[in-house]
Amino acid sequence: MSTLATPTIDVRSLAPAQRHPLIFATFDGLAVGDALELVNDHDPVPLFMQFARLRGGQFDWRYLQSGPEVWQVRIARSQPAPAGVAPRAEGGCGGGGCGCRG
Repeated sequence: MSTLATPTIDVRSLAPAQRHPLIFATFDGLAVGDALELVNDHDPVPLFMQFARLRGGQFDWRYLQSGPEVWQVRIARSQPAPAGVAPRAEGGCGGGGCGCRG
């Protein structure tokens, strides 16, 4: 675990297509034991499903605040990425790739 501060990503002001790529890039830069905090204007269940599909077994997901206007989630890296597997993220939020409202 590093001693860096937990990054907070507030995606409410970002274009939908920028949200998931930023979240995945930030997560991929975390050391095991580190976390990021996500602030969103809707329940990020579609993002959770993407994490389960693309980073299964590598993360812990914990709601810190559950609406009705703001959702805040702590996403921690629990395991390193498998050796030799390049991380990938699928289409951005709101572009039909995840089902989030944009």
